[in-house]
Amino acid sequence: MAGFQRFEEIEAWQMARELTRMVYAQSGKGEFKSDFALRDQIRKAAVSIMSNIAEGFERVSPREFAYHVGVAKGSAGEVRAQLYVALDQGYVNDRCSPECKTARDVRERCCTDWENTWLGKDRRRLKVEGWRLEVGG
Repeated sequence: MAGFQRFEEIEAWQMARELTRMVYAQSGKGEFKSDFALRDQIRKAAVSIMSNIAEGFERVSPREFAYHVGVAKGSAGEVRAQLYVALDQGYVNDRCSPECKTARDVRERCCTDWENTWLGKDRRRLKVEGWRLEVGG
């Protein structure tokens, strides 16, 4: 499998960028924009997804990339949870469900993109267990 040359080519990063755009748009409206703690936290979590995919890609080893992809997936879960808080507070409505779906898709895409980036470059075997990635000998 061909690897990526730039992190911007990674589909999970592209999806995270779109998710971040949506989060900023939704959290800048109505009462949501006045809930500074939730607004800032969900924005930080969304940006963290993009940033960790990019940082992991720029690292030298598959292990470091796997670590950063894991952090990115955790941040995607955090965004989903915070969108539920926003829904429960009435800051967003069910029309925001695409953001929740996008956060879930980012998590799933991270695993595939990790394989596409490193499986061909690394002679070690890749073992995927649930959401945990391990590089075996």
